Amino acid sequence: MSKFTRFIRHQRRVRHAVYQTDKTIKRAVLRTASVMLVLIATHSSLMVYLEGMTLWLGIWLTLTTLTTVGFGDLSPTTPMGQAATIGLMYLCGITLMTFLISDYVDFRIARREKIRTGHWNWNMEEHILIINSPKYNRENYFIRLITQIRENKDYADIPVQLLNIDFADGLPDCIRELGAVHVHGTPSNPADLKRAGAHRAKHIVVLARNEYASDSDSFTFDVAHRLNELHVCHKAMIECVMDENRQRMKDLGVKSVLRPIRSYPEIVVRSMDAPGSEVIIEDMFTRANDHPHRYPVWLEGEPWADVVNALIQANLGTALGYVTKEGDVIAHPNGDEHVHAQSLIILVKTELQPEEKSVTEALTNYFQKQISDSRAHSK
Repeated sequence: MSKFTRFIRHQRRVRHAVYQTDKTIKRAVLRTASVMLVLIATHSSLMVYLEGMTLWLGIWLTLTTLTTVGFGDLSPTTPMGQAATIGLMYLCGITLMTFLISDYVDFRIARREKIRTGHWNWNMEEHILIINSPKYNRENYFIRLITQIRENKDYADIPVQLLNIDFADGLPDCIRELGAVHVHGTPSNPADLKRAGAHRAKHIVVLARNEYASDSDSFTFDVAHRLNELHVCHKAMIECVMDENRQRMKDLGVKSVLRPIRSYPEIVVRSMDAPGSEVIIEDMFTRANDHPHRYPVWLEGEPWADVVNALIQANLGTALGYVTKEGDVIAHPNGDEHVHAQSLIILVKTELQPEEKSVTEALTNYFQKQISDSRAHSK
């Protein structure tokens, strides 16, 4: 009856292994292993006392019997020695070994379940930690964001860890295949931030929970304050919905404050590998300070460097590219390239956007002056 009861208890332990903690499983393994060591020492001593074997031969016989190998080179001959060996086989070789194996299986099951549900402690260092997730289309957003991270050769193999409460059943395969892992937790909880290794991360990205709701800034600010307590704000890029809250984030010492532009997650990656470039990209999206504008300008083979110089010297803006006569857009050409264009794309100040006439006059005056200087030198 007692054996049957132990069997049932054992089955229950295996069935509920996923709910055990690492501590309880390790305790069970150590307890079973300790009992086994005591039995091994006892049996080896009995072989020395009852069978007249040396200590080494007693240990050899005990271990070969315990593992059911049974080479046959040694065996007990006395009734008491044989009884001790039978006890070893049934108590240790069958029962305790079964418990030890089942405890190991319990540990593997619990580990796999913790990894799947985001409760595993990865102990990462120098990783990219992405906190929160978008409210809409989060799966597609993470695919694009992590793909962009992987396209940077410096981040091709860097670990990526997500900290949020939105993947309770585990990360989708399409995200895991990109080398990302998940920590299920609340970013405003210091214990969860520690479990995600925020204090050891290389970069920290804090996404707005809802890019259309201003109250998400309150949660973001709380997370930023937690990061400030960990002295890692200088590694953090934080999304802010309301422009009025941007200064509050900056006052905490964060590396960069971004607008949540979900259609262009590449801006987050640019803020990692080229800090400051996100400000220029944001301007192009929002027209806050600067924006690109297209001007119809006819060019017939002028060097691109001269076109750029002409506009800069006239304080009209910076040429980013041109449109060929066939309608193709050429961005950032070489300085010595001779341009045949129908239009120019120029980065201009939003408050002081120049007129088409001013751009044309600036180019005309610049090249006429070059012609005049050339004639003067030739004389």
